[in-house]
Amino acid sequence: MKDKYKILVVDDSKETVFGLKTFFNNKYNIVTANDGLEGLKTFEKDREGFDLIVTDLIMPEMNGVALIDTIKKRFPEIPIIAITGWGYHPKALAIEAKANLVLEKPFEIEVLDQSITKLLAKKV
Repeated sequence: MKDKYKILVVDDSKETVFGLKTFFNNKYNIVTANDGLEGLKTFEKDREGFDLIVTDLIMPEMNGVALIDTIKKRFPEIPIIAITGWGYHPKALAIEAKANLVLEKPFEIEVLDQSITKLLAKKV
């Protein structure tokens, strides 16, 4: 088993990225990207290295739905958690793109933490 799981956090909100990185940095190896295209490039540099992805859905350059769909087509086993503050329609798209879980903003950080733990446990 790895010392620390490696998680990619993709969100155009600097506050969200900072908050998630700060909260999870002692528990996981957190790598961040500020939009979907940057997230995809970051993922592709180390495809086998990432254990889980947390991505916003509404972002510039490439939205989270396209990011999820692109990654899941080639790496269906990687767990992805979509986070959104945009209601039903993006949530339905994230599910269609095969996100493992969709959390609506604002969410409790403990709920995200528990969700990550459960999804990573399934990978073992």
